[in-house]
Amino acid sequence: MEKPLEGIRAIDLTRAAAGPFCTMILGDFGADVTKIEPMPNGDLLRAFGPFHDGEGTYFLSINRNKRSLAVDFRSAKGRALLHDLARRADVVVENFKPGVAEEMGLGDDVLRRENPKLIYASISGFGSSGPYGRWPGVDQIAQGMSGLMSITGTKESGPLRVGTPIGDLTAGMWSALGIMAAVIQQRTTGIGQRVDTSLIGALIGLLGVQGQRYLSLGEVAGPVGNDHPVICPYGLVETKDGPLNISVATQEMWRRLCNILDLGELADHPDFSDNASRLKNRSELMLRLNDAFRGDTQMRWAQRLIAAGIPAGPVYTMDQVFTDPHVAAQGFVQQVSHATIGKLSLVSNPVRMECTSQANAPPPLLGQNSVEVLTEFGLSQLEIESLLEERVVQQHQ
Repeated sequence: MEKPLEGIRAIDLTRAAAGPFCTMILGDFGADVTKIEPMPNGDLLRAFGPFHDGEGTYFLSINRNKRSLAVDFRSAKGRALLHDLARRADVVVENFKPGVAEEMGLGDDVLRRENPKLIYASISGFGSSGPYGRWPGVDQIAQGMSGLMSITGTKESGPLRVGTPIGDLTAGMWSALGIMAAVIQQRTTGIGQRVDTSLIGALIGLLGVQGQRYLSLGEVAGPVGNDHPVICPYGLVETKDGPLNISVATQEMWRRLCNILDLGELADHPDFSDNASRLKNRSELMLRLNDAFRGDTQMRWAQRLIAAGIPAGPVYTMDQVFTDPHVAAQGFVQQVSHATIGKLSLVSNPVRMECTSQANAPPPLLGQNSVEVLTEFGLSQLEIESLLEERVVQQHQ
């Protein structure tokens, strides 16, 4: 079955994390993504370690299903080439600092005037307008200013960043979603549009109930740690071999938990008999529960709780995640053949469809596909040879 974005030609002018994550998603779903990288060193993430046989693992993690065209962005001929390619594309994605694309002659006003069907996606730190519209934006700054850090961590730890660049990744996901919606409209009307996403907006869009508590009630949520803000017990408990997450969301689940832990005396105790009481006396309750949970292992407790209809699961380290039999059975890791590394394992796209959305092509080497891409865009052999000789483009040998 053909992939949903088959036939969509995307020009990827992005670097770092948010933009490349967006275009990787487009590539997963069938778009022909050309990653245009500046000469001589390419995407700055190529230089970020740790390294796998000379290739940066950060770059490897978010650049599958793309081809690389290396171009001298600083030369007039290089910018003219980018302009020409964009006129023949369906989608252009950029995450330059606001104003830079326009200075290069690659703004959406110019490109969409010449190519009305073009979908032009821009990802920035703070958006294209407002008091901070010209500020540079990076993930941790966005995590802080979105409020996300203020509700992550504990009173003792203070604000904590999420362990992955979640602002970058979610901005990439929101952008990919907007582009896909624009593709649907483009196919109906023949007209493209601008799609704007920002790191701070992406994270504010994930605040959920914590944001709504303030908007509806004026409540300013603090750090919630590993406990659910309105349900108890719901969060981490301590077992013999590590932490376990449990979700006791109903009164019936509470009674079952007390029976499983041989703590029947707690079920109707006035300090713990209902959710409001348990929230009020959470510290004391968790001391009692942890004492009981330390009597067995994560997985044995998880199996017993799940058998009783109570959601539970161990807290894994990375090595445990990628050796878990369920992760293997679900195909959450896929292997591709990389040009220099050879067999390379990658985290797969988690969406499952009748048409595949998995990794077919490994992350490319810098300029690995320059000649191939330019040929497909209609440049003659003579034109391509001239660009190579003048060092406007670079082909990896």
